[in-house]
Amino acid sequence: MGRWRPSRTLLLSLWLNGALLSALPLFPKLWPWLLTLFLADQLVLTLAGLWPRSSLLGPNLVCLPPSAAGRGLVALTFDDGPDPQITPAILDLLDAYGAKASFFCIGNRAERHADLVKEIARRGHSVENHSLRHSNLFACSGPGSFRREIERAQAVLSAASGTPPRFFRAPMGFRNPFLDPVLARLPLRYVSWTRRGFDTACREPEIVLRRLTRNLAEGDILLLHDGSSARTSEGAPVSVQVLSALLPLLRTRGLRAVSLPMAMGDPPEA
Repeated sequence: MGRWRPSRTLLLSLWLNGALLSALPLFPKLWPWLLTLFLADQLVLTLAGLWPRSSLLGPNLVCLPPSAAGRGLVALTFDDGPDPQITPAILDLLDAYGAKASFFCIGNRAERHADLVKEIARRGHSVENHSLRHSNLFACSGPGSFRREIERAQAVLSAASGTPPRFFRAPMGFRNPFLDPVLARLPLRYVSWTRRGFDTACREPEIVLRRLTRNLAEGDILLLHDGSSARTSEGAPVSVQVLSALLPLLRTRGLRAVSLPMAMGDPPEA
């Protein structure tokens, strides 16, 4: 179990709220201004939670740490799976290029496709936590809801893959101040991304690939989806099409796709 250390933003927010509560009985006529300051503080916290790459609410891995420098590594990550139609095709492509990745799996889907989660781990990739249900209201949860949602997903994914997840990514990258203490307790490290291609919405693989590779550099964390992928006009999963072009491009640039644990210095899962 890890120890939670509140961010400076949260400490400042707690101090401000304490000061406002203390000031209210002393200066009751100033209540409109005090309320305005309180609402402004809440707005800042809300916007910080809706900014996926923000570290204002707590640590956020948006790129690989300096310890990974000099090895030509990029972390390849996939969200929203497993998907029995798309995930196997992605696994085969990764095998063909000797690449590894981290799969942020939804607990309910993993429960239905436990054999596929086991196959992800068997092929040397890491299985990570992407919540139990991937609710659109995830960022509106309180501490109890976060704990139940993430702990249940952690149990399902650990049982299916044989290894407890070490990283967590929030649905859509949205969170609130109650999430970080829950992650510290498990413990799980919060991850967002350096680059994403919006492959769940864009039906043009070329556009998604361009978004991922523009200014691509060592240490980047790339986000694609093996679940909820958009389809091309011909019905092919966009994420598979993008990956088939991305992997050879990485090779020509001298970059190697790895899972997050590998980038942090841990050995492959298999």
